[in-house]
Amino acid sequence: MLPEQGSVGRPRLYCGQACRQRAYEQRAATQKAGLPGDVVLVSRADLDGLQDRLFQLRCALEDVQTMLGERPTKAELERSLADLVRSTGRLDRLWVTERSS
Repeated sequence: MLPEQGSVGRPRLYCGQACRQRAYEQRAATQKAGLPGDVVLVSRADLDGLQDRLFQLRCALEDVQTMLGERPTKAELERSLADLVRSTGRLDRLWVTERSS
């Protein structure tokens, strides 16, 4: 008899028990709904907000790129880069969170 095989790949890592529980609930809900495991559901408001932020970021990047071709002064470049940094906001905090039931 062959030994039973475990799961394939590395074990999942979580920042804490609450994150582990949310991940389990998400996997169970998608499985129950018959959806593939890699499906992500996002509210229209969250998606619209993310798209707005990405558009602002793209515009700020284009402004910097245009300015670099125009030999800007140091003050103009600093102002444009400050706008770019401001438009990114805290992108590291833009997490789409699970909708509470």
